[in-house]
Amino acid sequence: MKKKYSLLALFSLFILSGCSVYNFTGTGKIDAKTFQVNFFQNNAELIEPGIDRTFTLALQDIIMNQTNLNLVKSGGDLIYEGEIVDYRISPMTATADQRASQNRLKIRVNVRFTNRKKEIDNFEKTFEFFFDYPATQQLSGSTLNSAIKVIFERITQDIFNESLAKW
Repeated sequence: MKKKYSLLALFSLFILSGCSVYNFTGTGKIDAKTFQVNFFQNNAELIEPGIDRTFTLALQDIIMNQTNLNLVKSGGDLIYEGEIVDYRISPMTATADQRASQNRLKIRVNVRFTNRKKEIDNFEKTFEFFFDYPATQQLSGSTLNSAIKVIFERITQDIFNESLAKW
């Protein structure tokens, strides 16, 4: 009987030790201690004031909330930089009388990620997402805020997954 408990304890210890590097964000073990997010300039042809700052803060927030890395202004182990390259509103669907019934806001961000501890992880990649809204609404006020929130949540999560979670 004692042998059975010893074997069960050893087996449990083996199983639990295999999970020591995993966490709920899926990042695994990160060798870095600090990160920096440089300001993402808005270089799109159509300029929406303030989205550059909003995006930069959103990217900082997701990394701070999902890792134990410390945000620094310079000299970070992980560096995120880039620019907003496209901000576009397009008609998506038409009614019988050839009018738009739905519009789409699409934002594209070019990101350069540098991992000073592990250069093989470095990349430059474009991330984009969209938000559809009724053509009867103006893209301003709460509609614009909702659209930007949805788009930036998706883009920042995609950047996080690409750079740290490796999904």
